[in-house]
Amino acid sequence: MNGNKQLGRQGSIWLVVAALLVALPAVAVAQSGTQVLEDESKAAAALVQQVRAATARFQELDAAQAAGYALLHGCVSGPDHGAMGVHFVNGDLVGDGQVDAAHPEALIYEFKKGAPTLVGVEFVVLADQWNAAHAAPPVLGGQLFTYNTAPNRYGIPAFYALHVWAYRENPDGVFADWNRNVSCSGFTGGTPGADDLASHGS
Repeated sequence: MNGNKQLGRQGSIWLVVAALLVALPAVAVAQSGTQVLEDESKAAAALVQQVRAATARFQELDAAQAAGYALLHGCVSGPDHGAMGVHFVNGDLVGDGQVDAAHPEALIYEFKKGAPTLVGVEFVVLADQWNAAHAAPPVLGGQLFTYNTAPNRYGIPAFYALHVWAYRENPDGVFADWNRNVSCSGFTGGTPGADDLASHGS
């Protein structure tokens, strides 16, 4: 009878061991997934900090214009909510075929009572230029750029783009195209047409 008890204990131990062996891979996968999310979050936060460091001086619009950024179209309101803001674009950067966290192609401002506030940036690279030198779409800070067809509000060929709302919280995420916390109501310099809205950030 004691032998039976011992066998029963051994059987229980093996059941526990077997259960652990089954559970360990699942735990490892969960931990791996958590690590990936943490790494992506760190990369995203690092990109935001890089953008802020590179563009802090452009909180003064005069500094941005002196650096070659110029108004392109007007303020872009969202199709359903929010806005994409007023874009000041550096044409030389748009045409260089590169993406660099320290040199965004476009600066995004919100105007209130005629005063501009820097709310974010947009990285832009022409698709043909990028595709000629790379096998995959551009990625910056772990964030994949979106592909935009032509015609578009910039009046340029098809391009890849990435928004970074470095200075204005966005309920839909720091890299979303539209920001519900940005408004065009204070901008009176004109707005692009409906065709422009449909072709960018949809």
